[in-house]
Amino acid sequence: MSGHSKWHTIKHKKGAADAKRGKVFTRIIKELSVAARNGGGDPATNPRLRTIIAEAKANNMPRENIERAIRRGTGEEPGVSYEEITYEGYGPGGVALLIQVLTDNKNRTVGEIRHMLGKHNGNLAAENSVAWMFSRKGQIIIEKDKADEEKLLNAALEAGADDMNDDGSAWEIMTAPDSFEAVRDAVKAIGIEPASAEVAMVPQNYVKLTGNDAKQMLKLYEAVDDHDDVQHVWANFDIEEKEIEALA
Repeated sequence: MSGHSKWHTIKHKKGAADAKRGKVFTRIIKELSVAARNGGGDPATNPRLRTIIAEAKANNMPRENIERAIRRGTGEEPGVSYEEITYEGYGPGGVALLIQVLTDNKNRTVGEIRHMLGKHNGNLAAENSVAWMFSRKGQIIIEKDKADEEKLLNAALEAGADDMNDDGSAWEIMTAPDSFEAVRDAVKAIGIEPASAEVAMVPQNYVKLTGNDAKQMLKLYEAVDDHDDVQHVWANFDIEEKEIEALA
């Protein structure tokens, strides 16, 4: 069971993504620029850029915004240069955290991340302290009321998915990174829109949290996720869905 996907599914249900549309657009624009800078501005030859463009379109980002961000990445237009950094840390109960940021001032960002972790009973960790606990995989979350289990499973497996897990109110489809786009597109082709779809750092094991530790962890997760420089947060907590809903 993935506490991470449970949390994001519930946020999706509550419409939090729409409420934070400005944050979503800012994150995607940064990712478009960095992907274009690192791999070129042609999505046909840049899988990372292609995936982010698909996410931008799913969030109704205007085409001109997408193209401008790509041009900034390739140097065709002036813009801020961002550094990509992944911080590692621990949260309440020994939960492992990977925090991916894009920043134009890493000293400011690391100070703010350290402060947030300390405020919520967590701390920064040394490089490679927790990264080994995660594997890079495609992760597609489908709310159960949006899909027929057998139809979804067949489409996902035929497109190359590794597995489909029951995660409470949602199905969690796991893929190899190289199969992610094909599986996501196959799911959409049968008329199902995922609650979330990304190439993520997925925990190998989970830490069960309850009570005060669960409450602190959710507060920490949301605080870090809301930071302007943070692109993604991955964590290995497992909290019962009913408890998440009560605390959210």
